[in-house]
Amino acid sequence: MDDNKSNLKKDISLRLRKIEGQVKGIQKMVDSGSCCKDILVQIAAVRAAINKVGGLMLEDYALNCMNLDEEDENVKQLIDTMVRFLK
Repeated sequence: MDDNKSNLKKDISLRLRKIEGQVKGIQKMVDSGSCCKDILVQIAAVRAAINKVGGLMLEDYALNCMNLDEEDENVKQLIDTMVRFLK
């Protein structure tokens, strides 16, 4: 479980760094007067990436903070449903 938590933390950190880069890219696009449509596409990508990070955090919360049994089929279904909802 500790290995999974460590891998999850690394995955979340990597995703957040990528999101940070995307946001900086959007700022440059705004500053340079890029097409609004192109900026909106990038904003949608950032929003989707944030939702993915939120889903990973939600899964971590359910399994590690609430100590729910990850082998319980109902728990798996609940987590899967919530993560899909965030997409």
